Amino acid sequence: MNPTRNGEAVGTEHPDPEHTPTVATIGYRAAMATTKGDNLPAVSVVASPTKRRAILELASRLDDLGFPALACPSLGSTLGLCTSLAHETRNIRYFTSIQPIYYNHPVEAANTAAHIHEISGGRFGFGIGVSHGPVVSRLGVQAGKPLSDIRNYVDAMRKQEQFSGQLPPVYLATMRDRMLSLAAGIGDGAIWANASLRHMPTQLARHAGEFRDGFMLTNMIPTVIDDDLEAARAINRKTMRGYVILPNYRNYWREAGYAEEMEAIEAMIAEGRRDDLPSAMSNRWLDDCTLSGPVDRVRDGLAAWYAAGVTPIAVMSSTSGGQVHAIKQLIDAYA
Repeated sequence: MNPTRNGEAVGTEHPDPEHTPTVATIGYRAAMATTKGDNLPAVSVVASPTKRRAILELASRLDDLGFPALACPSLGSTLGLCTSLAHETRNIRYFTSIQPIYYNHPVEAANTAAHIHEISGGRFGFGIGVSHGPVVSRLGVQAGKPLSDIRNYVDAMRKQEQFSGQLPPVYLATMRDRMLSLAAGIGDGAIWANASLRHMPTQLARHAGEFRDGFMLTNMIPTVIDDDLEAARAINRKTMRGYVILPNYRNYWREAGYAEEMEAIEAMIAEGRRDDLPSAMSNRWLDDCTLSGPVDRVRDGLAAWYAAGVTPIAVMSSTSGGQVHAIKQLIDAYA
């Protein structure tokens, strides 16, 4: 998910109240906790051209305010941003979310990730994934099977560790069960994007016992703060239009209980009616996968993700400005 200058991001039913986070998740949440408590979200930041210095200054402010982590999506030079963050921040943890594996050879990825890990004093995490078909196609890459490509990539990075130095924690982009199991087996955390809050406890319960202590569970959530709920939802609908066209996301949301919405969307795609896609996005679905509306509503939604055992990453957009303005709205929400 990648916030853009026009205010949109290009990267609620609550879970069962009796659901209890796993011991592994509790361990990670303790590591991420701040002096203000653990309800402050992680924050997505993108160093867009001409905005890089402003984003680094904003990251430093988030650090000073006690926000637990920064997530760095793949728009622009993600690893370049993470290198700068090692020097521009002091305490805040941060991670790529995610760096597509086809962008870098695993040897170079290991060298760069180990460098950032060392220079940051262990605050950096390397989130990787296969990204999506359209991205891979633009690269002209011959991709294999996602599970085997990720496994081989991590294995190659680990073999390079004797030369690169210690690697940071490795997090895998995940969505459905097979990739989540792989993350639990070879990684140190899992990163969702646009996940279903209602479905998350059910999915995590299927993997009970797989997560080691301290295993990171986190989700990137398109978030818009505005007293006008429908205006905020409209921005998130615009954001989600780029995701509902992807079959892997539709399969995930169908499994999460939104078959009717996904069937309507597939019919519109087949008929060439992509401009009409937002009309098929029910409030029930949208409010389960994104956060929209007044400050209290958004804060309650972020807290609900913590209650489900998952650290929320606020991917900020706004009805009235770009990324920097939207993140400042989030800061004000916790002032």
